[in-house]
Amino acid sequence: MERSVNDNPAGGYAGKSVAITGGAGYLATNLVHALKETNCRITRIDLPDAKFEVAGGRAQIIDFLGDIRKSSTWERAVVDADVIFHFAAQTSTYVANADPVADAENSVLPLLRLLELCRERGWHKTIVFSSTVTVAGIPSRTPVDETFAENPVTIYDLHKLIAEQYLKYFTRMNVVSGIILRLANVYGPGPRSSRPDRGVLNQMTRRALDGKTLTVYGRGEQLRDYVHVEDVVAAFLQAGLHVDLLKGEHFIIGSGQGYSIAQAMNLIADRVALKTGRRVDVVHIDPPEPLSPIEFRNFVADPQRFRNLTGWRATYTLTRGIDRTIERLL
Repeated sequence: MERSVNDNPAGGYAGKSVAITGGAGYLATNLVHALKETNCRITRIDLPDAKFEVAGGRAQIIDFLGDIRKSSTWERAVVDADVIFHFAAQTSTYVANADPVADAENSVLPLLRLLELCRERGWHKTIVFSSTVTVAGIPSRTPVDETFAENPVTIYDLHKLIAEQYLKYFTRMNVVSGIILRLANVYGPGPRSSRPDRGVLNQMTRRALDGKTLTVYGRGEQLRDYVHVEDVVAAFLQAGLHVDLLKGEHFIIGSGQGYSIAQAMNLIADRVALKTGRRVDVVHIDPPEPLSPIEFRNFVADPQRFRNLTGWRATYTLTRGIDRTIERLL
């Protein structure tokens, strides 16, 4: 039976121990916010220079600083974890292409270390992995569902796919129970991205609130599926509660609605104008450097399979999501 979208997935984690990598980052911060009033244990794992937000709430929160490229970090941080949400990774396509070896060390090696440790120790953990819809490359049509073949066109996407394959392999070997969520364009309140090519919708919302012009590369006709971070967090929580139905597979997570980049930027300008009384200009410019081919894709998600199995669906329209982001930034 399909679960109601109104069910509270955070409540299903009462009494459980959860570990979250990239613990000071964007997705992790929002996940902790969703879980903080649940009577559970949360271990936030990040590098020694990480700055964790103060969470409060009923949950017991432990901050663990360490390098997840090392097995010793995993061994100490996740020994008691029931569910591991693996968010930590290098996030820029351009950085990955510039140094593929370093990107593999940051995006593939940590997960492989964890999987090997689970095999050696006999730890059967649930691992929910954050991947990206762009592992499918440039789709020939939309919407895109789980049947589309993978065809990475960047090093970043190639390494995401390799990490996925490791997780699927160790799941088939019954070492762990792995679930992969391929995310569309995530936006909404949370810590700023450290990369200028990530979190573009959030960046442009901040610019509009500052009264600055919004820029669109070229005509901005490419379609994107913008999915609100609260919906994404709900998807991760539902995934961790439906392990037996989902393990060993990947799922597309998006709103199911497509907007051109130009439409999205103009919607930001319009919604900010309603709050501030002034509408910033949206201008079309040539990109400052050659763009990756992945930037020219059209993408709209078909998340129906994940919805059928878990009852999840995206609840935010783009207008409501932008309004929510504006409210949090004001």
